[in-house]
Amino acid sequence: MTLRRLALTLSLLPATNALADTLERDAALKLPDMLISANRQVEERSTSSAASSVFTREDIERLQPGSVNDLLSRVPGVQVAPSGGRGSLPGIFIRGTKSAQSLVLVDGQRIANATSADSNLQFLSVDQIERVEVLRGSRSVIYGADAIGGVIQIFTRRGAEQGLKPRLKMGYGSNNSWQRSMGLSGGDQQTHFNLGVSLDETAGINRSQESFASDGDDDAYRNKSLSLNLSHQLDDDIEIGLNLLDNRGKTEFDNSFGRYDPATQSSVGQKPYSKFDLSSVSTYFDARLSDHWKSRLELGHSENRDTSLDKLSDDRSVFNTYRDSANWQNTLTLNDRHSVILGADWYEDRVNSSTVFDEDSRWNRAAFIQHRYQSEHFSTELGLRHDQNQQFGGQNTWSGTLTVPINPDNDVLLSYSEGFRAPTFNDLYYPDFSNPNLKPEHSKSYELQWRSRLTETSRLEASLYRTDLQDAIALDSDYRPQNLASARINGFEAALHQELFGWQSSLGLAIIDPRDRDTGHTLNRRARRTLSLDVDRQFDRLGLGATWQAFSHSYNDENNQQPIGGYALFGLRSSWAASDEIKLELKLDNALDRRYSRTLYNFEGNNYGYREEGRTWMLSLTWTPEL
Repeated sequence: MTLRRLALTLSLLPATNALADTLERDAALKLPDMLISANRQVEERSTSSAASSVFTREDIERLQPGSVNDLLSRVPGVQVAPSGGRGSLPGIFIRGTKSAQSLVLVDGQRIANATSADSNLQFLSVDQIERVEVLRGSRSVIYGADAIGGVIQIFTRRGAEQGLKPRLKMGYGSNNSWQRSMGLSGGDQQTHFNLGVSLDETAGINRSQESFASDGDDDAYRNKSLSLNLSHQLDDDIEIGLNLLDNRGKTEFDNSFGRYDPATQSSVGQKPYSKFDLSSVSTYFDARLSDHWKSRLELGHSENRDTSLDKLSDDRSVFNTYRDSANWQNTLTLNDRHSVILGADWYEDRVNSSTVFDEDSRWNRAAFIQHRYQSEHFSTELGLRHDQNQQFGGQNTWSGTLTVPINPDNDVLLSYSEGFRAPTFNDLYYPDFSNPNLKPEHSKSYELQWRSRLTETSRLEASLYRTDLQDAIALDSDYRPQNLASARINGFEAALHQELFGWQSSLGLAIIDPRDRDTGHTLNRRARRTLSLDVDRQFDRLGLGATWQAFSHSYNDENNQQPIGGYALFGLRSSWAASDEIKLELKLDNALDRRYSRTLYNFEGNNYGYREEGRTWMLSLTWTPEL
C-alpha cells in the first residue's frame, strides 16, 4: 500500500483503535495524524490523551531546520536556550521544567548521559531523522524517571516502500558552513531498509563577547553521522528490526573563566574543544500473538561520550556514560471498549570518567499497567507504575485521564499525572560539588485540554495546566545541590493549524508562570511568553515559506538579578523543483540580523551574553535519481 493510498484510507475510515492496529509502524511514522510515543504503540493523535506535536519528514524538508533544536523551538510550551551558535549545549525547557526533567529518546532508547542528564540534541543531524514527536506533560507511567515535563522522541530515517531510492544533498552557507549527506533506502513486501551518512561542518562564530584574547577566534563545529534502519516481516504477524544512529565529531567553545596557572597564580586563556560521540542501537521483536494480544520486546544500548581538550595546554577530561536497556510491552484488547497495556522496563547506567565517582553504576527496573475504556459518551485512561531503583528504592507513579466528546468536532480532556527524577551522578558524587544525601524530585501535574476542528482545514489544540515540584534539586550558595526548592508552574498553550487560500500556517502560543515557591522568584532562563508562526505555500514547483518567533524577557539566575532581554526572529525559505529528481533550496535565518542571547556568563564581575548567529543563509541541492 502506497503512502497516498494509506492516507486516503485513514481519511475515509472512522477513528477507531482498529485502524491504528492495521498500520505498520514504518508507515505510521510518515503520517502526521498518528502517534507512537504516548503509549509506545501506534495510535491516532485524536484518541491519545497526550498533548503532542509531530514533525514528519515532509515537515522537516518544508521547514528546512538547521538542527533538531530549530524544530523544537516551534512547539508551543517548549523553549530552547542555546549558548553560542551551532554545536553549543542548549537548555530544553518543556512547560517550564528544566532539561534534566524531560526524557529524550532515539528510536525508543534513552540518550541522556548519566552524569549531567544532558541529551546533546545539538549533535543530532536532521538529515538522519524521519520524524520527531514531542509530548508535553508527564508520561512517567509509561517511561518512569525523567518524564516530568514531557518526552521528545526522534525516529531515524525509514526505508522506501518499494524499490531502491538513492539521495544526495549538498549545501553551502554562511560562516563557511557545509552540509553533505547521501543515503540509500529500499524495500519490498517483507523488508525495508535505510542507510544514510552525513557530514556537517562550519567555521562557526566567536561564541563569547568578552574573555581572554585566546577566545577571540571563531568556534568551529564538525559532525559525522551514520544511521541504519532495517525491518523484516517474518510473516503476517511477526516483525524484527534494527535501528542504529551514530553522531561523532568535534566542537570548539570558549571558556570565559580561563584556566588557573599555578606558575603565575592567575587565570590564563584557553582554546578548548570537545570530541563527542553520541550513539544508540536497538533491536526489536514485534508479534501479534492473537487477535487480542500484541507483544513487543526491545533491547538497546546507548553511549554518550565526551572528551574535553585544550590546544594551549595538556588539560584533558573524559566523561563517558553507557546504558543498556530492555523493554517488554503487551497490549491486550479485551473487547471493543476495554484495552490494557502491561509492561516491564530495565536499564543500567555506567560511568567511565577521568573524574573519580564514589559510585559508577546503578540499575532501575519497573513494571507498569494502563487501562483504557472507550465509549460513545466518554473515555478513560488509568495507569500505575512501580520503579525499583538500586539506590533510591521503590517509586510509585500513577496517572488518569477523562475524555468527554462535546460533539464530533470538540473534545475536552481532564488529566492528572505524577512524575519523579532520580539525581544524576554529578548531583550525587562529583568531587567537592555534590551531595550523596539527595532525594529524588517529585511532581504532580493537572491539565485541561480542548481539541477542536474549527473547519475542514482548521484545527485548534489548547491546554491549561499546573505542575507542582517537590524536593526540586537546586544549588546552594556553595554550588552544591540540595533538595531546597519547591516550585509551581502554571501555564497555557495553544496550537492552531490552518490552510487558507492555499497557504499552510501553524501558530504556537505559550504563556507560563514558573515560580520558586520558597522565594517567589521566576525560574531562571524561562521566558513567560513565546510565540511561533510558520507560513508556507506551494506554487507548482516553487515553494515559499516564512517563520516568525518571539520570546519575552527572562532571568539568567535564580535570584532574578540578571535579566535577559526579549527578542524576535524572522526567517525566510524557498524551494524549487527543477525536475522530478533535482530540488534547490535557499533559506535565510534571522533575516533582520537580530543580536540576542538566551544565556549569560560572568567575566571579571560583569555579565555577558553568549553570541548567537546573526543573519545566515544556506543554499542546498538535493538529487534523488530514479533507478
